[in-house]
Amino acid sequence: MDLLTILEHEKREMMPESYKNRTVEEMENRVREIKEKFGSRLYIPGHHYQKDEVVQFSDTTGDSLQLAQAAAENTAAEYIVFCGVHFMAETADMLTTDEQKVILPDMRAGCSMADMADIDQTERAWSELQALFGDTILPLTYVNSTAAIKAFVGKNGGATVTSSNAKKMVEWAFTVKERILFLPDQHLGRNTAFDIGVPLDKMAVWDPIANKLIYEGDVKEIVVILWKGHCSVHENFTVKNIEHIRKTEPDMNIIVHPECSREVVGLSDYAGSTKYIIDMINAAKPGTKWAIGTEMNLVQRIINEHPDKHIVSLNPFMCPCLTMNRIDLPHLLWTLEGIERGEVLNQITVDKEITEKAVLALNRMLENV
Repeated sequence: MDLLTILEHEKREMMPESYKNRTVEEMENRVREIKEKFGSRLYIPGHHYQKDEVVQFSDTTGDSLQLAQAAAENTAAEYIVFCGVHFMAETADMLTTDEQKVILPDMRAGCSMADMADIDQTERAWSELQALFGDTILPLTYVNSTAAIKAFVGKNGGATVTSSNAKKMVEWAFTVKERILFLPDQHLGRNTAFDIGVPLDKMAVWDPIANKLIYEGDVKEIVVILWKGHCSVHENFTVKNIEHIRKTEPDMNIIVHPECSREVVGLSDYAGSTKYIIDMINAAKPGTKWAIGTEMNLVQRIINEHPDKHIVSLNPFMCPCLTMNRIDLPHLLWTLEGIERGEVLNQITVDKEITEKAVLALNRMLENV
C-alpha cells in the first residue's frame, strides 16, 4: 500500500469534526433511535473498562472473551459494534460468521500489552528457545493478544488463557510439556505460575527487544518463560499504594487484578479477574471497605453501584485505560450512522488461515476449563 493510499484510507476512517459539535442529548437520542430501528440486526458489546457514555448503550457488558462469545451466540446480529479494543474485535470476528460484520468505532483503540508481542518477535524468540530447550515448551497466550499471536500458539499446540482460567490452563500445559512460554503479560504468567507452586527462581523473562533470555542461574532449571510485556494500567499499582492503605485504613480490604506485579498481588488480600472483583464487591457486606486495583472507569462504576460500601481506587491518581477511552459517544454514533446509510466503517476482518489456527488455541482452552 503506497503512502497516498494509506493517507486516503486514514482520512476515510477518521470521524468528521462535526460530531464533536453535537450535544450529548442529541447524540444519545440518535443512538437510541438507530438501535430501535435496527433491532436484533444490531448488537453492541461493551467491555467493562468502557466509559459510561458508551456502556449505557451496550447490549452486553463483560470481559473480552465473554463479549466475543456473546457476539458469536447472537446469530441474528448483522452488525456487531464492538466497544472495546482491536484484539477483542479480532476475536469476535474469528468466532462469528462470514455474514456478520464486526466494527470497531475507533481504529486507534488498541492495547499496549497486546502490541508488546508481535508475530516477528515471537517467531524469532521461538527459534532461539527451541534451540536452547528443544521440544519441551508449550506456548500459552493471554486472550489479550493479537490474532497472529493466537494463531502462532494454536499452530504450536498451545492454548489461550483468560485471567479467570489461567490457573487451570497453566496446570493443563504442564501435563503436555515440561516448560511453558507465557505471552504477552509477564505479570499474569508469573502470578499464575507462583499460585500453582512454581518457585520464582524457576521463571525466566524473554526480552523481545534485546531478543534474549533474562535469567541468573542454570537454564536447565527454567520451567516458565515469561514474555516481557505488561498492562500499562495495572503496572501502575505499587507496593507504596498498598503501604499507604495499610497505614491509613488498616481495616480496608485490598483486591487487585492479576495483571498487577507479583509484589502487589502478594501484599493484597484478594486477587482475581475483573469478574472476580465485581462478584466479590457484589457479595460484600454493607459497610465494608475496599481498595480496588484495576481500571478506573470500572472502579468508578463499582463505586457508584455500591453506595453502601466505602470503595476507593488503590491508586487515587490512576488514569483510565487510554486506548479503551478512544471509544466515546461521538465515535459510537458516527459508526451507527454509517450503518444506517449503508456504509460499514472500521470493519475488523481476520485472515482465514490465521483464524483457523487461532481458533485452535481458543478451542483448546474451552475444552480444558
